[in-house]
Amino acid sequence: MDKATGLIEGPDGAMRCFWHGNLPDYLAYHDQEWGRPVADDRRLFEKICLEGFQPGLSWLTILRKRDHFREAFEDFDFERVARFTDADVERLLSNAGIVRHRGKIVSTINNAKRARELADEAGSLAAFFWRFEPGPEERPSVVNLAHLRANPTTAVSTRISKELKKRGWSFVGPTTVYAFMQAMGLVNDHLEGCCCRAAVEEERRRFRRPA
Repeated sequence: MDKATGLIEGPDGAMRCFWHGNLPDYLAYHDQEWGRPVADDRRLFEKICLEGFQPGLSWLTILRKRDHFREAFEDFDFERVARFTDADVERLLSNAGIVRHRGKIVSTINNAKRARELADEAGSLAAFFWRFEPGPEERPSVVNLAHLRANPTTAVSTRISKELKKRGWSFVGPTTVYAFMQAMGLVNDHLEGCCCRAAVEEERRRFRRPA
């Protein structure tokens, strides 16, 4: 990794954000998913739940368990997850394919109930989250490594966190929420010089924000 830019040369010779380390599955996630705008409620719910499972672990660990999480949590259909019972909690605690943390499992079921309420209130989860998309005045002029390291949270992620907590969500602190924003394309935090930055920015430009 270039310590000044935070970029790493990939197997194709292109420069990218360093954090995937050129691991094939992680590199594919960087190129194909991270930062690309999402308006699908299931994917939004999945991501904020998986971010809630990550603290204490790496995102790579969660990514490599994602298919198991999807199977365990009904593909993150929050209408279904909201109906999970104590018996489902015990079942999930015996599932070695996921992170077996009682508090985080219970939180996911609680958040499914809160997601159902929020979707009814706002029209969709997408409509709720995208209303918080930062304007140009809330974004840095240059997205570089120093900026990202200095800003694991933002004023916007703090606002979203407070709104969710007010509605009864859990495991949605400002750092978790900002990682969610980065991944779901509410911001483009691909580093300057990353080969994906321009493509992601163009995708965000053409993206139809949910009403």
